[in-house]
Amino acid sequence: MIEDFINAIQNFRRQKIRTFLSLLGVIIGVASVIVITSMGESASRKIQDTFGSAGLDVVRISSGFASRRGRSSGLLQFNETFRENLFDNILNIKKIWYNNSLNATLSYGEISVNGSCDAIETGYLEMYSMELDGGAFFSVTDNVYGTQKIILGKNIADYLFPSGDGVDKTILVTVDKISFAFKVIGVLKEQNTGMENSANNAYIPRGFYSKKIKPNPDADTIMVQAMSKERSTQIAKDIEAYCNDLTGIEYSVFAMSMQTMIEQMNEVTTMLSMLLSAIAAISLLVGGIGIMNIMIVTVTERRHEIGIRKALGAKQSDIRRQFLVESAAITIIGGILGIFIGIAISVAIQFVKGEAYAISFFACGIAFVFSAFVGIFFGLHPASRAAKLDPVLALAGE
Repeated sequence: MIEDFINAIQNFRRQKIRTFLSLLGVIIGVASVIVITSMGESASRKIQDTFGSAGLDVVRISSGFASRRGRSSGLLQFNETFRENLFDNILNIKKIWYNNSLNATLSYGEISVNGSCDAIETGYLEMYSMELDGGAFFSVTDNVYGTQKIILGKNIADYLFPSGDGVDKTILVTVDKISFAFKVIGVLKEQNTGMENSANNAYIPRGFYSKKIKPNPDADTIMVQAMSKERSTQIAKDIEAYCNDLTGIEYSVFAMSMQTMIEQMNEVTTMLSMLLSAIAAISLLVGGIGIMNIMIVTVTERRHEIGIRKALGAKQSDIRRQFLVESAAITIIGGILGIFIGIAISVAIQFVKGEAYAISFFACGIAFVFSAFVGIFFGLHPASRAAKLDPVLALAGE
């Protein structure tokens, strides 16, 4: 086998142009597969980076189409009874948080900014793995007693306090023309937190909202934390089914999981990558056909060599192996070159785009194995043809 491979390399050196043309189809096919799969892998990572790793175990519940049209008015309320029912009827729930959103104007001195202000329960920000640039999170006491404390997102804090010293300052929060004084106890770092745009938000205790702004309010949205991110997709489905059965109305709520969205996007990306890779693999098959054609020509040109080997006692299996190794060697060399070229192109593209490159080594392995298979498959007929040549006729046909 090793001797056959060495002989194949020597034959390639004698027929440089023919060998190069044979390699070209394999190189293009393998390189195309590598580039496409790397772009798909990079896209998947970019999706993950965009949404962040925090909050993937969270399901967001909001009123559905039916509720917004008034069809289910009074049938489904996001109150404490509903929270208890979710715990009792839906499996794998770790924690449930209620949230109310309001538009507010935040002012410090002569500086004012309009933004979204969320009334949240203790632990809500920690659930999203948010980090503080300074200060502290809300305590249980803050929520129970409804203290007038506020946590600012980075963008709002930077706008109100250009010098960056917002913690312990007092700002005015105006809601429906009524102003409340709040002490800034924390400023959040800027980070990807999935469904929560923390940089442009401000947060107050929900206890204050229910005592001073809207007594005994139903929640606008509910955040359900699953036992693990793998269970969040199923919990979202279970919640929608439970609410639809409870109200007798379809689309009574929307239950959205960030993990589900990422999985769906990754599925689309993977499907497109596979489709494009299959198209690119066609060039491998075309290259294989070209290799078979060239190997047939090679067998015809080397009839005298085949006849001499057979006259010296070479078996059909020896001749068949010789040409199979030669055919496979072309595609294996082409596959290796195609992998390196594909990786180089992928790195260059992603360097130009300014993104971290991601190479699918599994795809590299598949492309290499497929290229070797193409060489063996398309080289089998010429090799069998060479093995069956009659030595007398082969020598006479020189």
